[in-house]
Amino acid sequence: MDFNDTPQEAAFRAEARAWIAANAPKHLEAELKRASFGSNGIASEDPLKAAKAWQKKKADAGWACLHWPKEYGGGARSAIERVIWGQEEGVYGALSGPFVIGHGMCGPTVMSWASEEHKRRLLPPLASGEEIWCQLFSEPAGGSDLAGLRTRAVKAEDGSGDWIINGQKIWTSGAQHSDWGLLITRTDPNVPKHKGLTMFFLSMKTPGVEVRPIKQANGKSEFNEVYFTDVRIPDSQRLGAVGQGWEVSLTTLMNERLSIGSGMSTGFPELFRLCMEMEIDGRAAVDDRAVRSKLAQFAVRQSGLKYTGMRAITALSKGETPGPENSIGKLVAGATMQELAMFALDLQGQSGVVWDETSPQNGRFQAMLMRSPATRIEGGSDEILRNIIAERVLGLPADVRVDKNVPFKDIPTSGRTKS
Repeated sequence: MDFNDTPQEAAFRAEARAWIAANAPKHLEAELKRASFGSNGIASEDPLKAAKAWQKKKADAGWACLHWPKEYGGGARSAIERVIWGQEEGVYGALSGPFVIGHGMCGPTVMSWASEEHKRRLLPPLASGEEIWCQLFSEPAGGSDLAGLRTRAVKAEDGSGDWIINGQKIWTSGAQHSDWGLLITRTDPNVPKHKGLTMFFLSMKTPGVEVRPIKQANGKSEFNEVYFTDVRIPDSQRLGAVGQGWEVSLTTLMNERLSIGSGMSTGFPELFRLCMEMEIDGRAAVDDRAVRSKLAQFAVRQSGLKYTGMRAITALSKGETPGPENSIGKLVAGATMQELAMFALDLQGQSGVVWDETSPQNGRFQAMLMRSPATRIEGGSDEILRNIIAERVLGLPADVRVDKNVPFKDIPTSGRTKS
């Protein structure tokens, strides 16, 4: 691994740092620094408007979606320059939250599969933050098995070539703020489940689309249920061929796991600061042997995540594409975040049940604990990621699949098989 910038990378870093220093919304810096986990902390103004304003400012100056081609609203920069930008953007990067799914997952899929006309229409306003995207994948009956989805798309009977969509999606992040969505559907139940899927994109304002926010344990409503009732989509909004939806979805999923894993914080620096500030029996918590032992364990994991990430950055710097080993980052970071939050609340004792502005670090660890279960599911559950690592990194045999080559309509939907 090479931890140093090349001369070209150093020059880019200096340029990015100077522009951010001159243009960042410094009036929001204090709020961003005090933000608890899962929130940008903006209360002095509309957080979505603040996010859009910063994104638009970056786009106008050529700093948005740096690795995208310029004709699609990007900066035509290298992948490693995008990483450097993220490092330099610092706390202001929290303002990009509403656009993570669009920029990191939906955009690359549209770029790979849409027509040139649609790319030039959809991607620039996505890059500039003027339009927000969501991905309509997970379903109530599917669990972590995306290919088990049941939302149906059938051709309209009027001969128009349009598709009629009926079904339900769940856990759709940001759907209540989204203008567009990627939608994967089942178009053929008579073939094995991975082969009967088709991908579309649609406006979230299309008649028949209903978004219902889900109240979460942490008090927020980041996720949503989305219902489709006789939603009509023109065939021109199909991505890939009919029945090619699984292949199209892999473009989204690979980018999703890389985006989530590379940007996930475990909260270790904040935990270390908490242990420096808190006291146990009249001494700083960090002086307690049991606390120090636990901190050492978390430090080892944090170091492993850091240098695993450095390998990916080094690959990007060399023009290479990081592979499935990047699933390790999300798998380890998600579990570490949950364990770390539980340990922090244990240290706080009975005050750990209090979650308000009087809580240490503005309730960061309470928020982290409430949000952490979702991090171990979204973008691929722990079990899915272990399978990816086992099969595609370690070369171990694949899991046995009893539904392989079975038409979807013949797959039992309960514990009992057909007689």
